[in-house]
Amino acid sequence: MSIESHLAELERRHEALSREIDQVTNHPSADTLELAAMKRRKLQLKDEIARLKVGNTVH
Repeated sequence: MSIESHLAELERRHEALSREIDQVTNHPSADTLELAAMKRRKLQLKDEIARLKVGNTVH
């Protein structure tokens, strides 16, 4: 898998997770532990995307 396609997949997953977080947040009986785990995963994806973008521009 090329870096560009991997980056595109990570960005797609980040957006999907963002939409899912919005849905869970709007639900009255949202599980706060699940929501926190989802937000951590979203941040991990964002960090990985940033690392790939920085690494890709160096080469």
